[in-house]
Amino acid sequence: MSETLSPELQSLKTSLEERGVKYAIASFVDIHGMCKAKVVPLAHLGQMMSGSELFTGAALDGVPQAISDPEVATMPDPDSATVLPWDSEKVWFASDLYLGDRPFDACCRSILKQVLAQAAEMGYRFNLGIETEFFILKETEQGVLPVSDLDNLAKPCYDLQGLLDNFAWVSEIVEAMNQLGWDVYSFDHEDGNGQFETDFTYCDALKMADRLTFFRLMVKEIARRHGYFATFMPKPFSDRTGSGAHYNMSLADLKTGENLFEDPDDPRRCGLSQLGYQFIAGVLRHAPAIVAVTCPTVNSYKRLVPQGSMSGFTWAPVYICYGNNNRTNMLRIPMAGGRVECRAADIATNLYLGAAMILAAGLEGIREGLDPGEPHTENMYEYSQAELQEKGIETLPRTLSDAIDAFAADPLSKTVMGPLMFDTYVDFKRQEWEDYHSHISDWEIQRYLKFF
Repeated sequence: MSETLSPELQSLKTSLEERGVKYAIASFVDIHGMCKAKVVPLAHLGQMMSGSELFTGAALDGVPQAISDPEVATMPDPDSATVLPWDSEKVWFASDLYLGDRPFDACCRSILKQVLAQAAEMGYRFNLGIETEFFILKETEQGVLPVSDLDNLAKPCYDLQGLLDNFAWVSEIVEAMNQLGWDVYSFDHEDGNGQFETDFTYCDALKMADRLTFFRLMVKEIARRHGYFATFMPKPFSDRTGSGAHYNMSLADLKTGENLFEDPDDPRRCGLSQLGYQFIAGVLRHAPAIVAVTCPTVNSYKRLVPQGSMSGFTWAPVYICYGNNNRTNMLRIPMAGGRVECRAADIATNLYLGAAMILAAGLEGIREGLDPGEPHTENMYEYSQAELQEKGIETLPRTLSDAIDAFAADPLSKTVMGPLMFDTYVDFKRQEWEDYHSHISDWEIQRYLKFF
């Protein structure tokens, strides 16, 4: 029996059939931003788009439900339809989770949509670009190594030889991104052996969160097909730089699309409007709570240190401050102005939740007319703790435990997340820290086993 579809859905189904698609994937993310899904034959697309696919939240990590609770359902977003570049018989849909006839309180995508709706009520669209850094590695008898034997420099940042020797799989990722219409405008070898970055055009925050979610899935699949593996672990090597996911942010007029952060006559000479400075002030106010989400793992805080053992300064932010085109601040206004870059975010971020937190903080700054003070143009790493204290500059949380304590203490967190996700996030991350803290590491064995 054939389905009765709306004209829009019938058009989508016909288009997918013409492209050779046979299966549709209803995908959502858990608390970690990792994809979970069910797959249906394309003939049942209409049912899937109406919420036919049910999931037992209690069976999943970070979807807070008791085993006796009714299942949650995926409600796919037809605008997110993405045909897999490496397998054109399948189409992926980002989905909201529903419980009965209403959005599930702890749905990551719905949490972001609620904050975006607040921005829209104020007349704003939140534009977001993400710089994607990641490692591609191979497992050998000698351990985990970069893919290319030529990728062995002490300072491999922007190394052309290393990039060219990895070009087969790097270019496949870039071509896949462009096939999807993402408009990659740059890619390069980063500062760690086996580490790369792709930069692609910004878009509205919900679409960008969908894209980053799909990007991590796609890169893993493409790497695996070459016999390698991709990791989005923030700091896989202690002697190399970590992988960030810098948030490049601006607000646009909802009706005209005009960039409201841009001001060529900025008296502070950063090219940013008063609205942009108010946004910055709100983010700085809530920075400790925000990084609990933008830097969500135990490992994240091994990236947020001022000095590295191999390459001098780590380029990772440590201090709660902002500046012009100065990478030693948490928030940076790039040379061209018109946007704000948050450097305190890593590639493990669940972008739905991270974007929700940082946007809510920025909107608060706008509503209250906050001012962040003058920008810092100096190297913040060179100040002593006493000098920083004198200037009133605080340090970002040093561990996941510190960050979660700040998140739990900040009223903004529960306002953004809602009670269910707030409690779940705090409980889960505190347990993650306790599990790590109780673990006996190789470092401890080597340091203490025969010492005492």
